[in-house]
Amino acid sequence: MTQLLGRVLLLDGTTTYGRELVGNKGASVAEMRALGMPVPPAFGITTEVCAQFFTDPERCLDSIWDHVCDKMRWLERATSRGFGRGPRPLLVSVRSSAAQSMPGMMDTVLNVGIDDAVEDALAAASSAEFARDTRDRLREMYRRIVLGGDESAQVPEDPGEQLREAIKAVFSSWNSERAIAYRTYHGYSHLDGTAVVVQAMVFGNMALDSGTGVLFSRNPVTGANEPFGEWLRGGQGEDVVSGTFDVEPVTALRDEQPAVLERLLAAAHTLEQQGHDVQDIEFTVEEGTLWLLQTRVAKRSAQAAVRLALQLRNEGLIDEAEALRRVTSADVETLLQPSLQPETRLAAPLLAKGLAVCPGVASGKAYTDVDEALDAAEGGGDVILVRTFTRPDDVQAMLAARAIVTEIGGATSHAAVISREIGRPAVVGCGAGVAEALRGKLITVDGTEGEVREGVLELTAWSENDSPDLHELADIARKISPLRAHASGDYPVLENSSERAVRAAMTAGHTDVVCPTPLITMLTALNLTDDNRK
Repeated sequence: MTQLLGRVLLLDGTTTYGRELVGNKGASVAEMRALGMPVPPAFGITTEVCAQFFTDPERCLDSIWDHVCDKMRWLERATSRGFGRGPRPLLVSVRSSAAQSMPGMMDTVLNVGIDDAVEDALAAASSAEFARDTRDRLREMYRRIVLGGDESAQVPEDPGEQLREAIKAVFSSWNSERAIAYRTYHGYSHLDGTAVVVQAMVFGNMALDSGTGVLFSRNPVTGANEPFGEWLRGGQGEDVVSGTFDVEPVTALRDEQPAVLERLLAAAHTLEQQGHDVQDIEFTVEEGTLWLLQTRVAKRSAQAAVRLALQLRNEGLIDEAEALRRVTSADVETLLQPSLQPETRLAAPLLAKGLAVCPGVASGKAYTDVDEALDAAEGGGDVILVRTFTRPDDVQAMLAARAIVTEIGGATSHAAVISREIGRPAVVGCGAGVAEALRGKLITVDGTEGEVREGVLELTAWSENDSPDLHELADIARKISPLRAHASGDYPVLENSSERAVRAAMTAGHTDVVCPTPLITMLTALNLTDDNRK
């Protein structure tokens, strides 16, 4: 295990680490610290440790534990707090940090480091209510994640043991069923492993001018160039992304704490300019002070992917070739799927209405049970997954469903984020009782209007030329693609846009073709060219 020495790294911004080593979250913490942004101090345990962990977990942790303890002492100095002791206790979060963003698929444990004495110190420093709430949050999360859901199990009193077991649980979650299903769907490697980020806690549940939220630098649903996100007073990060709490738009901070919102938007702009892409930022406000916890490239709907690629290209943040790389053939196929005409939509009874978080339309039978939904999908049925709210363990059913509906949750909830990433029409926050009311019915989910209508409704097909955005992107593609595609003209005809057909046309020396979906053809040609270069 000597090769693991030195694989516990400070994320203080003085050194840049690749995402393959410290993961997306770890790299973003280091990058934001380097920019002088308000980020709680943190250190990372690298993916190389994870690779060794599954061979012999205890021996692996033994081999790095002195280094973990050394970095914990650094955290104490950086925060002027003491881990496991008062009068100013240090609590930490233990978070997964994979190289590829996998929202909600692996585990996080917050508020690690509480025993009786620490709870008393927190109460003396703030309030008994805050101290009790923070410890209750640790107990609930620790039992669910570290102790396997055993409600009768006791959380260890020793803060050091809490930390070690939380790190083990986060590493172990790399091989959870939901994480494996997610990686398989996206074609990610199962061998890379996750890093672990240990970060000093800041508390959105501390006082009235505290809270937590998620900010997207631009709208990931529609592609509009406007800040988008959610804010929860008195909460911690998991409260927002779980979708189990009623939240407010992030713009509510304009009235509550305008200076905080101004600093948040300024940071978002800087991170977007630095990363040349739309950012998804998790933040906490502790007694009026803004803290940034992480940033990552925002997951987005197909509609937003096209619009944002064009925006960023027009602003000079990316070039035309990169704009085309930002849009996939699957994005275009999603946008070309048949849609509901207004007269058809309005003629069908409205069964539920909520927040539109991923555009598109899909019909099928409503299922509220994950196992039943999976069985139906495996049997070839069109499944609409309807839940009170979705959990990470629901991901296999979400992948199998044609659309997703929830009773509660907002635009940055688990259901919303995953739906946008996998391109499933979704409506969230439809209200209590909707799942039972819809169960077993044939329904149509309109993720553009935020509606659930009765019956399987007729859809109308449309083409690339019906969308100004797709038309503009196709014009750009014709300047770059090795195979220019057109809707009409005196050129060889390509029957479809499959890789095989496009490759054959390029091998035959064609430079121009006519096909039903010109943009998809050109994106396919560009991808084949990129693959050949690699």
